[in-house]
Amino acid sequence: MTGILISAPSSGTGKTTVMLGLLRALKDDGLVVQPFKSGPDYIDPAFHRAASGRASFNLDTWAMDDGLLSAISAQAAGADICVAEGSMGLFDGVATRGQAGFGSSAETAQRMGWPVILVLDVGGQAQSAAATALGFREYLPDLPFAGVILNRVASPRHERLTRLGMERAGLPVLGVLPRRGDLSLPERHLGLIQAVEHPDLENAITDYAEFLRAHVDLDAIKAAAKGGALASGGMLPTPPAQRIALAQDAAFSFTYPHLLQGWRDAGAEIVPFSPLADEAPDPSADLVWLPGGYPELHAGTLSAAERFLTGLRKHAQTRPVHGECGGYMMLGQALIDKEGNRHEMAGLLGLVTSFEKRKFHLGYRRIVLKAAMPGVAPGSALRGHEFHYTTILDEPDAPLAEVSDADGNPVPETGSIKGNVTGTFFHLISTEGSSA
Repeated sequence: MTGILISAPSSGTGKTTVMLGLLRALKDDGLVVQPFKSGPDYIDPAFHRAASGRASFNLDTWAMDDGLLSAISAQAAGADICVAEGSMGLFDGVATRGQAGFGSSAETAQRMGWPVILVLDVGGQAQSAAATALGFREYLPDLPFAGVILNRVASPRHERLTRLGMERAGLPVLGVLPRRGDLSLPERHLGLIQAVEHPDLENAITDYAEFLRAHVDLDAIKAAAKGGALASGGMLPTPPAQRIALAQDAAFSFTYPHLLQGWRDAGAEIVPFSPLADEAPDPSADLVWLPGGYPELHAGTLSAAERFLTGLRKHAQTRPVHGECGGYMMLGQALIDKEGNRHEMAGLLGLVTSFEKRKFHLGYRRIVLKAAMPGVAPGSALRGHEFHYTTILDEPDAPLAEVSDADGNPVPETGSIKGNVTGTFFHLISTEGSSA
């Protein structure tokens, strides 16, 4: 479990491009590299996989207990080094403790024993950047700290002055990245675009790797990697059915990798299909699962996908269908896009959602089920995460659950159930007590 964690004082400092370049550079050096993502992010792991050649997994100290963290960390078997990417700023978490902590990247680093490499955007400052880095190193004195990578350095003079500050603070400089305007990844309203939508991802990652190799000390980074050991035991989530028809395309792709890995490890058959290509779910499937994604960007195509809609409706007559976030919207009566156009959806639930007037929903969720969800009994407590800009115009069906945020405050988006069909705005991460 030798590894490092790439973090930063805040979002937008360049840590994702550093992460992707580092993954590929280490892989090109002949190392087997296991990527991880700290926190509830379902977009970055696909980029990690493209860069490293191995599936990336989330580690989340709010939503996961020690048993599940241990089971997920075991996916690094056979790797030479683990490289994890933090979320937001290094110490950013929530106020109320979750299953194992408050959800910060610093907690992930502590739990795994991985030293932190802090990516600093030093634009507009020089020696003062050392005060920021020193504060991050000293905020948790027992947090393993490897050093800093200086990003967006404007000139040799800028580098010299910034290095002087780091030397005075006793902070190792592991790399200095010159300012480049073409290194950012394309974004949209939920953050990065999906890996499958990037117009030239392989060349972009190759470019990042060459840039990192030219400007960071790879040998020093390898030498800085360390690791501890989690308590053994625990298991990945069990499958909600034996044969699962899983929607997978540019409209539906947000599923946490540890869930799918757990389903496969337990012997479930996952049969992918594409609603955007008007493919019907496998008629022999025990369950149809529609993940989150971007149905609002493809609403016209989905509304006209007759084979998909007919197969979905037929399945729902006798067997369960479940949707998360974008999948939940697809199961509803209608979706109104940002231009105000109404698109008819599957109509299996009465839900009507709108992007015309955007409303931001973000945060951890604790869920207590009022009714059964595929693979989970009524009364069970779940952990998840919600991230979307959707406004509910109508939600007439029975509520699926009581939902609260990380601090226990009620959340009005309770999910719905009607017959064999269930849907939620939260993305499932774990079931409480199931991985011990």
